[in-house]
Amino acid sequence: MTRSILIVIPTLNEARTIDGVLAALAQDLPRDAATTFVVADGGSTDGTADRVAARAGVQLLHNPKRIQSAAVNLAAATHGRDADVLIRCDAHAVYPPGFVRQLVEALDRTGADAVVVPMDSVGHSCLQRATAWVSDTPVGSGGSAHRGGRRSGFVDHGHHAAFRMASFRRAGGYDETFTHNEDAELDCRQRALGAKVWLDADIRLEYHPRDSLRGLWKQYAGYGRGRSRTVRRHPGSMRARQLAVPLHVAFSAVAVLLAAWVPWLMLWPAAYAAVLAAASVGLAVKHRSACGLLAGPSAFVMHTAWAIGFFDGMLSLREQPWRPEAATPLWDSAPVGASHD
Repeated sequence: MTRSILIVIPTLNEARTIDGVLAALAQDLPRDAATTFVVADGGSTDGTADRVAARAGVQLLHNPKRIQSAAVNLAAATHGRDADVLIRCDAHAVYPPGFVRQLVEALDRTGADAVVVPMDSVGHSCLQRATAWVSDTPVGSGGSAHRGGRRSGFVDHGHHAAFRMASFRRAGGYDETFTHNEDAELDCRQRALGAKVWLDADIRLEYHPRDSLRGLWKQYAGYGRGRSRTVRRHPGSMRARQLAVPLHVAFSAVAVLLAAWVPWLMLWPAAYAAVLAAASVGLAVKHRSACGLLAGPSAFVMHTAWAIGFFDGMLSLREQPWRPEAATPLWDSAPVGASHD
């Protein structure tokens, strides 16, 4: 029996990259599978939709909710009800030839319900390169396995790449109320339902970070806010390296406020500044580029924005714990257009 694979690419103003992404993903596809490419566009104004519509063999789907979680769910429900495998891709990443084939092989080899992959951050501008370099270090990501990691194995979470469609559907797909951290939240639901997530360190993609500190701040504040929802919906899902970030920022703020009365408290933020400075110099030397000196400011923005977003979410958002019995499939078992009487 021929296997059916649905490849979904959410887009919003990705005219500069979408052609290259589609071309890369189409290379060295599994020979024993029927593949469907769907670009779910959130209302691009830069010609992305026109470029996609002009390509043969690619389905263009309008995503009225604009966000990625809704895009993948909509594509799965519209074009993937008979699919065996769902593959989620990003329009701002760089994929190696055979990416799709390797993911399918990893699903078969490991028996996993989902395969996640590491991201190797790369950049073009000076700030992008500095952000990329520090993101793949313990200073930037706290040792996250999918941030430049080199070890394969079963994990709690990673950069989403492939799912068995049955597992994705059973868990209910992505929660469309999440604009950030929807991937980690879905991983929590999948694992609670008995699914296994495999990180394959041999299947890698390149990711381009934000090219401005303002954009980086907005991105990481969103991540922190999303994580605040995930940790309350799934108590126990927050790891020590993640908890360390808001604790550090909170303690640093207290140290600055009380410095006039308890000067020694400033040792903590001073030590943090020294770590960022050392990381900046070390990366500048390692990469033989003065751009590395921007790694410290990038890391500071990532840490601080994440923590502030986390605290904001904890104070302003409400969330109830999720239980496996509350799982609702993404769609019912009836085919599209069938009667429900």
